[in-house]
Amino acid sequence: MTPPARWKDVMVAAGAVPASHVPEESLGRADLTEVAGAELVEDAELGVYGVDPASPGPPVVSFLDGIQRWSVTFYDGVVPIVRAYVAGAVRRRSAGRRLGTVGESTREFHAASLRALRPGVRAALEASGLELVDVPEEAAQPGRALEAARRTIENARVALEKDLGERHARSLAPEEWLVVDGLLSESAVLADHPHTLGVIKSHGAQYFEGEALTRALTLPSLHRSSVFRPRGRARHEVYSWYLRLWPWEGNDLLFGLVRIEARAHDATVAAASATSGWLARERAPISTPDRRWDRLLYPIHDVETYLKARAPRDLLPASASRLPRTGT
Repeated sequence: MTPPARWKDVMVAAGAVPASHVPEESLGRADLTEVAGAELVEDAELGVYGVDPASPGPPVVSFLDGIQRWSVTFYDGVVPIVRAYVAGAVRRRSAGRRLGTVGESTREFHAASLRALRPGVRAALEASGLELVDVPEEAAQPGRALEAARRTIENARVALEKDLGERHARSLAPEEWLVVDGLLSESAVLADHPHTLGVIKSHGAQYFEGEALTRALTLPSLHRSSVFRPRGRARHEVYSWYLRLWPWEGNDLLFGLVRIEARAHDATVAAASATSGWLARERAPISTPDRRWDRLLYPIHDVETYLKARAPRDLLPASASRLPRTGT
């Protein structure tokens, strides 16, 4: 077997060309864009309710988030070869108010259209010591191949976060809650648990239209919408509602707006205002300098910061210009 330190040399000898490119979306998921539907479970028409950030919250709360990073490291002809890293962590806060890591998972691999690679290049990749993941897409066009690689990496991240979240949810103490950055509805375990919440920051999927859509997207600060049952892409049934963390006037329509997912149960409806209140309190301290600070709960920001600090440094986006060095 080729020594791991030499596999890159073998790649080049087999005809692969070194590359160095971290796509801009490498740190996060692509947004979802679709028209879904909703069934109101709290009111006959979509209502608006004020929330109180002073509402008492649970004594112990855990927060789950994940990251994905990837870089194009070689080309075999026009076939991109990607190195990917996905990671997730759960950090718990109890009476001490400090967050501590109680669960963590990582995965690093190469992703490429294996059938399009020359045998020597594939053999060198297999000797690298990293898992080799097939990208199930025609690689004739590099742009399509990169998009397929992005989807493969995103799916790996979702699967890792789902497994980590389910394991932690099963171990929750009676007084403890788990707040997930993203959807609960992708997991039956998370969707059915009475003490799990999903916080969704992107709004590519819309659940209402007409006046109801206007009311949902123009919520005043520290207000929530009626609880509804999302339809469309949800794999497992949940209840959901919109919550405005910061005023949007003078900013953008979606500024400070998040969507919450929780168990599909009457108790969720009864507690929606109180739950929104203690979630709103998690907006402080402000998650700057992250550009999503208006929708990013600070403990989730803390988990993401923790994960980024432990990620491979060579998968960071380049801070300098990509223009070639001239020596002058």
